[in-house]
Formats: sequence, structure tokens, C-alpha cells
Amino acid sequence: MPGPTADRPNTYSFGQSYEHIYSDLKGKDSNLYTQNGLLSMLERNKKIKAGPQRFQSSSNPFDVIFTCEERCFDIVCEDLREREIKMNKAVHVINFDIPDTPEDAAIGARMISQLAQLIEDKKEEGIEETIEEFQSKCTLPMLYTILYY
Repeated sequence: MPGPTADRPNTYSFGQSYEHIYSDLKGKDSNLYTQNGLLSMLERNKKIKAGPQRFQSSSNPFDVIFTCEERCFDIVCEDLREREIKMNKAVHVINFDIPDTPEDAAIGARMISQLAQLIEDKKEEGIEETIEEFQSKCTLPMLYTILYY
């Protein structure tokens, strides 16, 4: 997570709750993390789930996986490629390259939400075409691939 400077990020291990992270950052520099939007993001996240989850630890199959940074996209794709294909079930992995600012995150969230809704409306038919059409009109850098469980 962003820290006081670009070369001093705050790091937390998976398993730490958003509540713990929130309290820790508030204690370090409440003004900085309020100003950069990190505390409000953590408050929102606390309402959704207990804490960050590690994709590689999940054995659940997904239909669609969204990432927000090319490095994360690469990690997800590498993990899926290394898994044994058991079900021959497709998973669409989509990355929106979103700068790490509250404003860009809000824009990116809207783009992801729009695409997710289009995919949901299509169900299983035409997902690839829907994603490719969206990608051709998207204002954010976007990567897309299909892998298998």
C-alpha cells in the first residue's frame, strides 16, 4: 500500500484484516492517509470483506478475473498456467491498467463495472466478442486472455 514516499510503501501480510491495516495507518499519519484517500478506501473495503485475499491461495474456479495492474495480470496468468487443467473450464482474465490514485481508481471501477455488467448480460454466449468490443472502445490500457481450469 502507498506509504509516505514512493520508496517506502506500507506492507502487510495476507491475513491482516482491513480493520488492523486501517488502525495502523491512522496511527502512523492520519492526515496523510486521509488526504490520499487510503483510509476511506479501507473503510469501504471493510464493508465488503474482512481483508485482502491472495488469489494463489484460492482453489475456487472463476468465470472472470479482473486485475488492475499489468504486474498482477501477469501473476494471475502465470498461476493459472501452472495449475493442472482438470475441468477444461474457461476463465477470462482481464486487466485494466489503473494508476494508483483515488480518482483513477473510481474511473477504473466504473469501467470494470460496465464490462462486468455487459458480460453478465451475455451469460456464456458472446463473452469474447463483448470483451473485445469493449476493449476497442476503452480509454484505459487493457489486457485480455482466456485460460483454463
